[in-house]
Amino acid sequence: MGEWGFLSKLLDKVQSHSTVIGKVWMTVLFVFRIMVLGAGAEKVWGDEQSKMVCNTKQPGCTNVCYDHAFPISHIRFWTLQIIFVATPTLMYLGHVLHVIQKERKLREHLKSQAERQGVKLPKYTDDKGKVDIKGELLASYMTSVVVKILLESAFIAGQYYLYGFVMVPKIECTRYPCPYTVECFMSRPTEKTVFIMFMLIVSCVSLLLNVIEIFYLIGYRSKKHHVKMTLKQRHLYLPGTEESGKA
Repeated sequence: MGEWGFLSKLLDKVQSHSTVIGKVWMTVLFVFRIMVLGAGAEKVWGDEQSKMVCNTKQPGCTNVCYDHAFPISHIRFWTLQIIFVATPTLMYLGHVLHVIQKERKLREHLKSQAERQGVKLPKYTDDKGKVDIKGELLASYMTSVVVKILLESAFIAGQYYLYGFVMVPKIECTRYPCPYTVECFMSRPTEKTVFIMFMLIVSCVSLLLNVIEIFYLIGYRSKKHHVKMTLKQRHLYLPGTEESGKA
């Protein structure tokens, strides 16, 4: 789990700048993907090639059959999936940190100015540094979620294309230097199938959470726009205002 520590720390920083659904997504990523991959799956797949038994002693045949059946091992595939899926979130974190730093300097500038008229005020953060997801940050956040949906879907489809969703116990191979149609038998296929299905279900749950978050963000943005327009209309028709006098 040590190799995942740096990524976990970075993603943990995003927690405070995400929606409720985004925090649930990151919990699923930490607990059900990174921890399970580091604690259990690597041990199950540690003997993947060495324990594969083929009914031939032809040198190189076992290696060729394994390479044909598994162009990339499940562990490395899932590792790439986690890294690629987490990358849009890390890019959003970079944008957030840039905005926080920029508005922190703006606040320091405001404190040094006796006259604040005409000076641009912080838009995305409050005095405590809490981020309000709106404007460019909202667009950045939604973009990261959309990219995660596309990447997650691509990896699920890629897993099905490369191996399917079941670890078959027997593999037939006719590649050179195998002298004939060789049968190779995988170790612990049932246990590996359980892990494959578990990781598939977690991927689908993560994909579903991303889709839900998109609708949540759209609803959140529409609600804020509606409230803003309502307040604006109320201000226009307040007694004593110029607009209400014209009416």
